[in-house]
Amino acid sequence: MNEMNTATLEFEKKISAKAAKISGSEALLLCLIAEGVDTIFGYPGGAIMPIYDALYKYKDRLTHILTRHEQGAVHAAQGMARVTGKVGVCFATSGPGATNLITGIADAQIDSTPLVCITGQVPSHLLGTDAFQETDVMGISMPITKWNYQVTKAEEIPFALARAFYIASTGRPGPVLIDITKDAQFAEFDFEYQKCERIRSYHPYPELSLDKLKEAAQIINDAKKPFILVGQGVQLSGAEQELIQFAEKTGIPMASTLLGLSAVPTNHPLYVGYLGMHGNYGPNIKTNECDVLIAIGMRFDDRVTGDLKLYARQAKVIHIEIDPSEIDKNVKATVAINTDAKAALKGLISMVDQGNHAAWIAEFHACDVIENDKVIQAETFPDSGEIKMAEVIRRISELTSGEAILVTDVGQHQMVANRYYKFQKTLSCITSGGLGTMGFALPAAMGAKTGRPDRTVIAVIGDGGFQMTIQELGTIRQSNIGVKILILNNNFLGMVRQWQQLFFEKRYSFTELDNPDFQLITQGYRIPTQKVSNREYLDKALEDWLSTDGPALLEVVVEQEENVFPMVPSGASVSDIRLE
Repeated sequence: MNEMNTATLEFEKKISAKAAKISGSEALLLCLIAEGVDTIFGYPGGAIMPIYDALYKYKDRLTHILTRHEQGAVHAAQGMARVTGKVGVCFATSGPGATNLITGIADAQIDSTPLVCITGQVPSHLLGTDAFQETDVMGISMPITKWNYQVTKAEEIPFALARAFYIASTGRPGPVLIDITKDAQFAEFDFEYQKCERIRSYHPYPELSLDKLKEAAQIINDAKKPFILVGQGVQLSGAEQELIQFAEKTGIPMASTLLGLSAVPTNHPLYVGYLGMHGNYGPNIKTNECDVLIAIGMRFDDRVTGDLKLYARQAKVIHIEIDPSEIDKNVKATVAINTDAKAALKGLISMVDQGNHAAWIAEFHACDVIENDKVIQAETFPDSGEIKMAEVIRRISELTSGEAILVTDVGQHQMVANRYYKFQKTLSCITSGGLGTMGFALPAAMGAKTGRPDRTVIAVIGDGGFQMTIQELGTIRQSNIGVKILILNNNFLGMVRQWQQLFFEKRYSFTELDNPDFQLITQGYRIPTQKVSNREYLDKALEDWLSTDGPALLEVVVEQEENVFPMVPSGASVSDIRLE
């Protein structure tokens, strides 16, 4: 009998047995398998070494992808979670290994990404002694996790893991951290695992109020200029079809937040664009002209609202949101529906009237004409000068028919990519929204491609953010992850430079980059790469890049001092959006 079959039988025996004495490390892996985990991103070290030793025996059940930095591991787990809807998992050792996860955990918390992060810890008798590589990861991570727990006895591992997966994946998703002391990893106990299905003090799905639905439906039926704001909660609850059904029945126009992008195909006749600081002209100014604002699975962050004192003061606000802490936090709701988006929309569909708001939608289209004339044509179809970011994204969108997964970093390229890519499939816009983490895209794209190997995954990155996690090219090469990497290189920290130009009298203080030769670096990682700076060769370069088997990198040199418009200046009203 071969080694794989022997390991499989051994696993089946252990997982099906009511009790079997095994180490804490092996118990952890069996818990992960029982939860349906098949891929882990991580980086080994002394305090987590027993788990890695046990992992060696489960290579047929669990794929481990060795990242080049723990931040790469957590972002990769985020990327996988965002495209699959499953809980992402990452491993790190104690001390600096654990602290290197913190940025990604904070990112996952604010962007509602389900993660279970496992960290090793010094032996329990050394806790609090400032032992080598000991850090209070519990205290550090408490404000940025849904739940964290330190395991000091092996017997606690099944309990901790079951709760971790339940908490991470239910209600408003988020990250959970489990810290396991080294002695708990070594100790043996009688293993038994039961999935968690209820926690007495935790109620992830608030009860749907029919009275609130009726009140909201009446307001919607009476509205003359209603407007739907589509947040990420629509995708997290799997409510895309219910949203479209609701919008089509009522005839109400829809716009999406940054994280809500791809919930609705951009060519849907009721979709009117993208909200926010660099969003479309119409959705921003019409927010302050609508009479009813229907916000679904969103938190009214400052990049969407601008000056709260001037935001949608004329509108009745219906807020559908699963997290009660978000309701009335920034914008006071006329009707607050504290429940899952899918449940709320299903209920509303049967209560609302058949509607038509063609004249109202025509007002958005009139805004589109203005934006097209003043911004879009010049950005996407330039006839001379340096290559523009928007024209690159437009061509990628055309070449992929809007069906790729776009993973963007943070900066000008992020805004341009999400403005001009014409998303056609849900769960296709992966970006760092709330925290705005530079360095996010490359590792997150690795996770997205690992989770959805059947789809084209494109990482769109600026030259600044690329250098923050550039070492993950090594992970991509070693694991042959077929992500397509696009660097839009303007030799600047572009978004900061734009603000310096517009609001700080062109004092470009420490934003110009003296970049390395990205081509040589990528060649060193043995990844196919090319560079283009002439518009004449752009189309051919894009076609070759997209058609390359496995990973490939394309560097496009773009206009140095290009600005991204429209733009709502920080702290201004959304009505003050600038087109130039």
